[in-house]
Amino acid sequence: MLSIIIPAWNEERYLPRLLDCLRKQSYGSYEVIVADAGSRDRTRQIAKEYGCIVVKGGLPAAGRNNGAKKARGDLLLFLDADVRMNRDFLKNALKEFNEKNLDAAGCYVHPDSDKLIDRLFFAIFNLWTSTTQYLYPNASGGGIFCRKWIHEKINGFDEKIRLSEDMDYVRRCSKYGKFRILRMADAFVSMRRFEKEGRLRVGLKLLLSAVYRLIFGEIKSDVFKYSMKYRK
Repeated sequence: MLSIIIPAWNEERYLPRLLDCLRKQSYGSYEVIVADAGSRDRTRQIAKEYGCIVVKGGLPAAGRNNGAKKARGDLLLFLDADVRMNRDFLKNALKEFNEKNLDAAGCYVHPDSDKLIDRLFFAIFNLWTSTTQYLYPNASGGGIFCRKWIHEKINGFDEKIRLSEDMDYVRRCSKYGKFRILRMADAFVSMRRFEKEGRLRVGLKLLLSAVYRLIFGEIKSDVFKYSMKYRK
């Protein structure tokens, strides 16, 4: 079985959209676990109304780890609460995952936007994850598959990392199993952070953080002032 884990905080606007996408999937053997970080809105209620398992969350890394502890499946899928996908996302992703004998995988991510600047930004990001997948894997937390035994082997996400914990996670996964970016699975990501903080500012932060990681290692301080809050 597939266990889908979604960290969330005040996601009453976006979570129903994602859960509707999951309900409509052409693949149906899965459970959904929502790791709620003390939401003050209807996030927990919505998750329960959709039949999700609700566990205690925190920052994204902690939420994902708490969700994985409750997972019954031997394959985990980590999604952000503000993504969406087409109805064949799971079917296509799992088909490719199994055909390639993978142990961990990322997805191509696309902006939930029609703006050319957004499409260009994500095209660059996808090119980067595609190019680095063989030697220095990277992937977006908007869609990461991992076999549960590897998640447990590496002790899950590093909760001390302040930014790019998803990149660190897949890099460590690749030390124990085969990692690739799935070509047949696309996730569409909300642009709310870019709209709130400014596209140039967020893009620059992400670029500088990638350079920082290559030179100094994982980011365990708030040097980039990257907000982990989920409010719209």
